Amino acid sequence: MKILVLNSGSSSQKACLYEVAADTPPTRPPAPLWEGRIEWTGDKASISVKTWQGSVRKENLKLSSRKDFVKHLLHTLDVGPVRTLASLSDIDVVGHRVVHGGPHFEEPVIVTPEVRSAIASVSTLAPLHIRAELEGMEIIDNLLGPVPQIAVFDTGFHRQMPLYAQTYPGPYDWFAKGIRRYGFHGINHEYCAARAAQLVGKELRSLKIVSCHLGNGCSVAAIEGGRSIDTTMGFTPLEGLAMGTRSGSVDPGILIYLMREGKLGHEQIDRVLNHESGLLGISGISSDMRDILAAMKQGDARAKLALDIFVHRLQSAIGEMAAALGGLDVLVFTAGVGENSAEVRAATCEKLEFLGLTLDPALNEGPILDCDIATKGSRARIFVIRAEEDWAIATECWKAHGHFFDRP
Repeated sequence: MKILVLNSGSSSQKACLYEVAADTPPTRPPAPLWEGRIEWTGDKASISVKTWQGSVRKENLKLSSRKDFVKHLLHTLDVGPVRTLASLSDIDVVGHRVVHGGPHFEEPVIVTPEVRSAIASVSTLAPLHIRAELEGMEIIDNLLGPVPQIAVFDTGFHRQMPLYAQTYPGPYDWFAKGIRRYGFHGINHEYCAARAAQLVGKELRSLKIVSCHLGNGCSVAAIEGGRSIDTTMGFTPLEGLAMGTRSGSVDPGILIYLMREGKLGHEQIDRVLNHESGLLGISGISSDMRDILAAMKQGDARAKLALDIFVHRLQSAIGEMAAALGGLDVLVFTAGVGENSAEVRAATCEKLEFLGLTLDPALNEGPILDCDIATKGSRARIFVIRAEEDWAIATECWKAHGHFFDRP
């Protein structure tokens, strides 16, 4: 079975093609047959594609629309030097990462007109992402026709959080109106919890895990027995940790003050909190942790402050999640910063020995993913786990395809 996965972001588009035996449950993530990525800058885009055989193609293009970029990327599957398929019709099912399921969706669902309408109804909660995700579904309609499409929701893993973790302490009718804590990065948090159980050699149901997804967007989740019981992101992906360009949690009184005294409207506040804050806002340099660390080493005081804030917020969140769990067995670092920044991991773990976490500096500096970087004497384990959102989506597509489409 050939499964195409689309992972649409506000400024990027990822896509992977996997081949999975139709009658055998998937286990460890295989290398994709084909994987492509688009990074947008204004009306230009850089496209990179590689295949499992080692073929690589890179292009810089200027096209008329986002749809044209995505169509061009997908056509490299069956045309040109990185061709992997005889025809796009060889694809059996397409999976889509959908950032926000709102109050409607928990489990993966077949994409229908009704499902698209329900997804569109919560677009104001993550407008750039949801617009791109719906556009991806439309592109697949145009290119592949009636191929089954499955929507997998980043909020789904957190839907079973206890009510006290879901509910904001505002007026109770907020909850009835859908204003509640949804949580995000659930696809990867769920995958990392299962992978951590494999690595530690114990049943997932027996473990208390704190999972730190650290990329341009960041969140921490408390996972007990394979179930999310709390997380740092909430109604939108803005709550919680300091991030690349997002502020994370701030005193809501600041927003009232800015509206009253600064005369800022909602669009200006949205721009400040989502695009002009976090690492970028504090450092004045970049939203990229690599740039922050490089500037800090050159003596830049604001870069150091940005890192200190990032680490302080992260340490506080790990402590909060451990308290929700009543302790922890495993701490996970994942996603771009979590996987690649030994400096961030080391700084974060400095004050966490009271939780039974002792980092091994030599192991932490190593480049190996899916490994334990705690000392032998550490009471709890520390893992660096490769983010596998695309594979997790492909796995859900395999399950859904067998359930919905192969029944007699």
